[in-house]
Amino acid sequence: MVHIVGAGPGATDLITVRGARLLAEADVVIYAGSLVSPEFLQLCKKGAQTYDSAGMTLAEVLSVMEEAEQAGKTTVRLHTGDPSVYGAIQEQMDALAERGIAFDVTPGVSSCFATAAALKQEYTLPGISQTVIITRAAGRTPVPKAESLRQLAQHQATMCIYLSVAMLDEVVRELTAGGYAQETPIAVVQRASWPDEKIVRGTLATIVAKVKEAGIQRQAMIVVSRCLDAAYDLSRLYAPEFSHMFRKGKQ
Repeated sequence: MVHIVGAGPGATDLITVRGARLLAEADVVIYAGSLVSPEFLQLCKKGAQTYDSAGMTLAEVLSVMEEAEQAGKTTVRLHTGDPSVYGAIQEQMDALAERGIAFDVTPGVSSCFATAAALKQEYTLPGISQTVIITRAAGRTPVPKAESLRQLAQHQATMCIYLSVAMLDEVVRELTAGGYAQETPIAVVQRASWPDEKIVRGTLATIVAKVKEAGIQRQAMIVVSRCLDAAYDLSRLYAPEFSHMFRKGKQ
C-alpha cells in the first residue's frame, strides 16, 4: 500500500494526526527533501528506508514504490503542504493505478492557509471578497491563457499566488494590467509556519522593492486582496437580528 501524505506547510506539528500515524508506521518513506522539513524523518520508525525525491525522476520514485510493494512493505510518499495543489501527484497516482498498486491520499494544510494564519487574516470578508483564487504565474510550467494573472485579476477576488515570488515584478505588472489598483494591499510570506518565517506587507506599488530588500527569492506565498486592509461588513451569522436554524434573531 502506498499512502500519499500531505506534510503541511512546514512546522512538524501541523501534519495531520493521520499523516503522522502513517509516517510512523511506514517501512519506506519517499519525501520531497527540497521542501519538506528533515524533522519529519524523526517521526519515522527505526529501520525505515528513506529516500529524498529532490534528486529523483518519476521513474525512480515509482521503482522504489514497486520494490516496496513486491516486498510487502508499506510506503509513504510525503509531500509538502496539501498534495492536491502543485504536488505533481496525479501522474504518480495514475502510474500506481496502471501497475495495480493500491494507494490512498491524506490531505495536509496548504501553505496558502498557513500564510493566512501568519497574516492573522481571513480571506473572505463580507462586502470585500467571497472568492479565493489559487494560482501561479507562468514559468517553466505554462498557464492556460484564460488563467493568466491578467485575466484572473479582473475578478478582484483574493488571490493566493504560488511559485511566483522570483518573478514578482512581472506578477505586479500583470495584476495591475488586469485591473487591480496600485494601492491594492499585497503580502508576501516566506516559509509560513517555519521558525524562520518572514512577512512583508505593502501595496502593488511598493511590494517589489520591499521584497527585494528582504532578500526573499523563493519558498514564498503572494497574497493580493483588499481583505488585507479594508473596512468590511460584519458577518450576518452572529448579528443579533439574524435568524437561523440554531438561533432566533432579536427584533
